[in-house]
Amino acid sequence: MDLYIYDHCPFCVKARMIFGLREVPVTLKTLLNDDAETPTRLVGEKKVPILEFEDGYPLDESLAIVKCIDSEAEGVKVMDGPRNPEIERWVKASSDTVGKLFIPRVPRAPLGEFATIDAAEHFMRNKEAMFGPFDTLLAQTPELLVEMTRWLNELDAMIQSPEAVNGVLSMDDIELFPVLRQLSLVAGVQYPERVEAYRQAMARLADVPLHDEIAVAA
Repeated sequence: MDLYIYDHCPFCVKARMIFGLREVPVTLKTLLNDDAETPTRLVGEKKVPILEFEDGYPLDESLAIVKCIDSEAEGVKVMDGPRNPEIERWVKASSDTVGKLFIPRVPRAPLGEFATIDAAEHFMRNKEAMFGPFDTLLAQTPELLVEMTRWLNELDAMIQSPEAVNGVLSMDDIELFPVLRQLSLVAGVQYPERVEAYRQAMARLADVPLHDEIAVAA
């Protein structure tokens, strides 16, 4: 199976996680951010992630991929794990702060989807139309980091285990870890003890490395 992704994409991280957590082999294929031809050929539009099975059948939508792989793999299903509505609330409530920190740094990072100048510029044009000038967002970094510290301290109290936010693997892990991986691209984020242990453990279990080593400053 081939999984077409962008490295920075949180929806792609959701899809990637289930292969690592359920120990199912998959080949990652990173598309250039301005490559519309490949995804359109596979699913009729420019989007990721896309899972292509050995017979050529494509499956898109991150949660559809998660549920497909989870249901077919042996053992305890991630989708059957206990949920905590406070995790979903936290993910939604913190998303504005996370996005403002994350988005302007994405095209500055050495990621495969930005291997060409055209690909990076394509991303910047689209996202600046949505979020505003990246330079303006980067200038807000000090206050945004203060906000993010408050959000992470709130999350810290919810984490029950480094290996599963609710103590048992669940869809809450599929929703939460991609947010923390986004933040790993932001230099200067301070992680409370339990959040730090969780993001490191989940990166290992899901086989989705963090971006700490290439984190981008303002």
